[in-house]
Amino acid sequence: MMSEVHLPRIAITMGDPAGVGPEIVCKALLRLSARRGPADPRIVVVGSGAALASAGRTLGKPADIALRCAEYVNGTVPGSGVFSLIDIAPAGAPVPSGRASEQGGRIAYLALERAVQPAMDGTVDAIVTAPLSKEALHLAGFPFSGHTDLLAHFTRTAGPVMMLVHENMRVSHVSTHLALSEVPRALTAARLARVVGCTHETLIELGIARPRIAVAALNPHGGEGGIFGDEDDRITAPEVARLRSEGLDIEGPIPGDTVFVKARGGQYDAVVAMYHDQGHIPVKLLGFRVDHATGKWTAVSGVNVTLGLPIVRTSVDHGTAFDIAGQGVANEESLMDAIDLALRLSRARLANGAQGGAGAARQGSPGSAPRGGDGYGSSH
Repeated sequence: MMSEVHLPRIAITMGDPAGVGPEIVCKALLRLSARRGPADPRIVVVGSGAALASAGRTLGKPADIALRCAEYVNGTVPGSGVFSLIDIAPAGAPVPSGRASEQGGRIAYLALERAVQPAMDGTVDAIVTAPLSKEALHLAGFPFSGHTDLLAHFTRTAGPVMMLVHENMRVSHVSTHLALSEVPRALTAARLARVVGCTHETLIELGIARPRIAVAALNPHGGEGGIFGDEDDRITAPEVARLRSEGLDIEGPIPGDTVFVKARGGQYDAVVAMYHDQGHIPVKLLGFRVDHATGKWTAVSGVNVTLGLPIVRTSVDHGTAFDIAGQGVANEESLMDAIDLALRLSRARLANGAQGGAGAARQGSPGSAPRGGDGYGSSH
C-alpha cells in the first residue's frame, strides 16, 4: 500500500488590514489558485475577511475570492485551488485604510496569535506573515517591536534570530530593533553563538551540507586593533575561534564594508550581521527594483525568516506601505518568495522528522524601522 502523501499546509496572516497586506495576500492566493499544482500548499488565511473582500473588489476579482473562500472548520485545510479563512473581525467596523490605528493593530495581533496555535499543534506546517505596523501595535496596547518579538512571546521562545534572504544572500542578525548606542552591549559570546547556531542549522535545512558562515565586524575595519573599538577583538574573534574548533566553517570578524561583497560572490553561504541596518541595507539593495525614470520602487523581493522557533515562520521583507494601501498597485513578489521558502523549510523538517525549530535547543539572550515615505519600511 502506498503511503499517503503529505500535502503542505500554510497559514498566512494578513497583517495590518489598513496596509497592503490584504491586497498582496489576495494577489498571492489568485496566483496559487491558478497554478493548482498537486504540490502547491493548502492555505488558511488569518485576518480580516472584510479587508480581504475589499482587496478583491479593488483588484476586480471579488467573485474569484468569494468562490475560493471556504470556512475554516475543525482545523480542516481545503484542497488545492481553494483557501480557508479564519476571520478575526467578522463583526467589526471596517478599518480605515492607509494609516495606523488601534483597531488595525489589534487585528494584526489577534491574527498572529490565532495562527500560532495550528502551527504548534501541527495542523499547519508553517506561518507566512504579511506586514504589520509597530505603531498600530502600540496604539492597541501591545508593546512589541514587531513580528519576531511577538512570535517569541506566543511560542515562549528565548533568543529568536532574524534572517533576511534574497537569492544567495542570507543575513542573520545579532541585534535588530535597538538604538545604535545599545548595539555594543547586545554583542555577547552567548548571543553570537546562538545566532551562528541557528544560522548553521537553517542552512542545513536548506540543503547546504557544510555551511560557510562569515561574521561581520561591529566596528569599522574590525576596530583596527582597538583604535575604533575593542568588541571585535575582545568578543567576536575568540567566539569565532571557539566555534571553528567545534567544527564549524566560520570566519570573522570581517569588515562590514567587504563581507557582503564576498557573500554575494559565493564565498559564504550566510553572513552574521551585528545590527539592523548593517544587515538590512545589502539585502534590500538587491531586493528592491527601481524604475530609474520615476525613482519609484516597482517590486520588492526577499524574505524575512525567524530562526530558533519551534515552528516555521517566514515573512515579506517590507512594511505596511500605508501610502499605497488600497490602490491595487502593491507587489506580491516578496510574499510569494516567503511562501516558497516556507515550503522548503517545512518540507525539510518533515523529511528529517525534526521536532522544534532550527537551533531551538540553544538558549541565549534575545537580541523600529519607522514608516517611510517610500511605503516599504521593515515590518519584522
